[in-house]
Amino acid sequence: MSRFWSKVVHGLTPYTPGEQVRMPGLIKLNTNENPYGPSPKAVAAMQAAVDDDLRRYPDPANLAVKDAVARRLGVRREQVFVGNSSDEVLAHTFHALLKHELPLLCPDISYSFYATYCSLYGITAVQVPLNDRFEIDVEDYNAPCGAIIVANPNAPTGIALSLAQIEALLLAHADQVVVVDEAYVDFGGESASALVDRYDNLLVIQTLSKSHSLAGLRVGFAVGHPDLIAGLERVKNSFNCYPLGQVAQAGAVASLDDVDYAQQTARAVIATRAWLTAEMLALGFEVLPSRANFIFVRHPQHDAVTIAAGLRERAILVRHFKQARIDQFLRISIGTDAECAALVDALKTLLA
Repeated sequence: MSRFWSKVVHGLTPYTPGEQVRMPGLIKLNTNENPYGPSPKAVAAMQAAVDDDLRRYPDPANLAVKDAVARRLGVRREQVFVGNSSDEVLAHTFHALLKHELPLLCPDISYSFYATYCSLYGITAVQVPLNDRFEIDVEDYNAPCGAIIVANPNAPTGIALSLAQIEALLLAHADQVVVVDEAYVDFGGESASALVDRYDNLLVIQTLSKSHSLAGLRVGFAVGHPDLIAGLERVKNSFNCYPLGQVAQAGAVASLDDVDYAQQTARAVIATRAWLTAEMLALGFEVLPSRANFIFVRHPQHDAVTIAAGLRERAILVRHFKQARIDQFLRISIGTDAECAALVDALKTLLA
């Protein structure tokens, strides 16, 4: 704490990311990273981009990346915004589109960065409780508000809304922005990007960190009505005109265009998720129905903190949240088949 801090800094509670631990033989299932590497085409494109042109500024408009997103999702360039990770895209979204006289509505159990952004930008939020099955019930959002944000699939639960449910939100709040955060959508969810031409109040945010195995590159994007995108561009260009470097842009374009590779790795994760879910159920865990690259589990007879500590002693990291209602759950990222098998073997020993 410093006497030079502004009032805003004193009032912040920063987001706490998952641990990035370095230890021999570590099985890291705590930060939802893809267990498979990025597209070889993306790696080659980034290597090729490391040349004398790095002395020049990158394209501030990110046109090549926007065009790649447009090709991938079937939208137009003017419907695409690009940022340095989906977290930065979210930050600009909160700043540009979600601060209004009426409160922002969001789930009470969701990506905890949302609360951080509300604190940073002075946004009043009302947290709408998930139902008893830990689902987002869109009917619970039928209240006066300035805007809505939901993660779909939700995190950390992994439960997904259907496109029909998203459309119900959009219709019920035609005069408010509805933001759908789709970090995990490629692992079995339905992307609301298919609706952006029909609803001018919809903004969809995605990332290359998960299904594209590029968490270390930090590339995210949003798609929506051109007027929403223009608002994000105004904020971005008042903050950082060059959010993506040339290497990141080259890797992003190549990865977005390598559709087959991304789909192949997503299918592998989905198959391992199904296997791990069955194994966890056999061990007596409750497993929420996931459409993400993780599962959310609890055991009726064993404390979550104790399980997580026991796994850590065996060099296996999982994520525990202290938040009310979910403090007995563990979020377990889907690793390779071998990593998930080692997790199950460790749990059999711990629960014996």
